[in-house]
Amino acid sequence: MTVIAVAACPVGLRGHLTRWLPEIAPGVFVGKISARVRTLLWQRVTDMVKTGRAIMVYGADNEQGLAFKVHAHTTGSRPTSKAST
Repeated sequence: MTVIAVAACPVGLRGHLTRWLPEIAPGVFVGKISARVRTLLWQRVTDMVKTGRAIMVYGADNEQGLAFKVHAHTTGSRPTSKAST
C-alpha cells in the first residue's frame, strides 16, 4: 500500500496522481502500486510539486513495516528532501 499526500501543489500534479491512485481526500492519494511505478511516480511528484510539499509512505521490509519520503517540508527556513527506509 502506498499513500501520497501533497499540499500547495499545482492542479496538474493532482490530476496526474489520479491516473494511478484514487484521491480519498483533497491531496491524499492511496493505492497498491509496484515498486517501479512508485519510484517513477515519486520522481514525477518531486518534478511537478514546484513550491508545494509532498510525503509518500509505503510498505517496506523493516521493523515498522513502512518507509517514507518527504519533499520540500521546511525545517526552519530550508526546504528538505529526504528518504527513510
